[in-house]
Amino acid sequence: MAAILGGGLGGLSTGYYLLKNNVISNNNLKLFLVEATNSCGGWIKSIRTKDYIFEQGPRTIRPKGVTGLNTLNMIQDLGLSEHVSPITPEHPAAKNRMIYVNQCLHTLPSNIKSVFQTTQPFSKPLIYAVFYDLRQPQKHMQDDSIYNFVERRFGKEIADYAISPMICGICAGDAKEISVKFLMKTLFEWEQSHGGVMKGFMKSIFRSKSGDTLELSDLARKAQEEKWNVYSIKGGLETFPTALCDHLKNNEVDIQMNSKIEEIDFVDSSTVLLKNDIGEKLQAHHVYSSIPSHSLAKLVEKQHPELAKSLNEIPFVTVAIVNLFFEAQQLITPAFGFLVPPIENSPILGVVFDSCCIPDQNGTVLTVMLGGRWFKERFGDDVTEEQLLSIAMKEVNTILKINIQPSVNNVSILRNCIPQYVIGHYERVDAIRQYIVKNNLPISLVGSSYDGVGINDVIYSAKKQVEDCI
Repeated sequence: MAAILGGGLGGLSTGYYLLKNNVISNNNLKLFLVEATNSCGGWIKSIRTKDYIFEQGPRTIRPKGVTGLNTLNMIQDLGLSEHVSPITPEHPAAKNRMIYVNQCLHTLPSNIKSVFQTTQPFSKPLIYAVFYDLRQPQKHMQDDSIYNFVERRFGKEIADYAISPMICGICAGDAKEISVKFLMKTLFEWEQSHGGVMKGFMKSIFRSKSGDTLELSDLARKAQEEKWNVYSIKGGLETFPTALCDHLKNNEVDIQMNSKIEEIDFVDSSTVLLKNDIGEKLQAHHVYSSIPSHSLAKLVEKQHPELAKSLNEIPFVTVAIVNLFFEAQQLITPAFGFLVPPIENSPILGVVFDSCCIPDQNGTVLTVMLGGRWFKERFGDDVTEEQLLSIAMKEVNTILKINIQPSVNNVSILRNCIPQYVIGHYERVDAIRQYIVKNNLPISLVGSSYDGVGINDVIYSAKKQVEDCI
């Protein structure tokens, strides 16, 4: 038997690829998935009514690159193509992305023309960042924070007003701690190999491109042709993992809900015992772990304390989500939303204008994000949902000038929900996987703790880990 730990997107995708590659049928194996809670989907949760959708986690998916196209292939295979709602380049949610600086909202440059214009809060046109890079000396390093790298190559304003809020939006993290390889691995390699980003870019133009290729589905080709910016799923993003879960059940995958594993015992290189909280021992020949690294650490600590220590070194942050529904229409300017740079020392990370970027919303729907890397220092350990709602409403009032109370609200505190790829993360993950190989442990690591925090990354991580075991 093969076992999957965790029924989030990583675990469900692992099951999908095990079925797709005929790993189970070709080896006459049974597959079971163990989930500690009463629902699948992990942090992807949608609250749906006839008037609004409240997304508790991610709400849109990017279609770009191999990983993005791979997700679209899966979505079509699951029969969800008709449920996809794309945002194309001319849509306000694609053109209007803002930051809040000096008590004012500023729209970030979104086209070539705007790069040559001075746009607040930047003091110069962004094209000057290119010339800044060309003047900077090379600095040899194994890794660096994405903030330091961008400040060094493009200037402090780009680091403060473009990259720092972007990192807040992607992983609720501090750009001064997050590895440059998290988002800018290629640019960093250009600096290290060629002395600068633009020098590396110019040399890359004349090189043949190589890397992973995919056979594209009709949906993936459509996304390319129409140049989708992002897309959402009608009825809420939770529709996606629900369809994945149904797909696994329809293919006789044994999904065991409310089953908490308390210890993993590696008997030999092809036998694993999973001990659950009611004293049962489930046996498998191989385990795919999609649970957070700190959760896996607890399960292997008794037998492999060194592995547990390395898994625990991957930090996570807590994020509070405040969803707001106002019956009044058009309380906001059409846009994707805004982010707040950390230098503003705001209690919020940003606000997403859901009624602009998610279809089938009546009235005005907003999602306020709070905390992340700064959750404990700003709110302490005992903050209540009522206090977080009050803070969110105060900021919405101040920034967006919305003075009425929402008709409906929902507050969720998502504890330890997003891993932080701090400096040295990728070397740490390599060392963890080398330990597994060296000790012949029949386990594969899948999901956001290791190979990327986005939806596309998690799905692609499952695909690669399954293929590596074939």
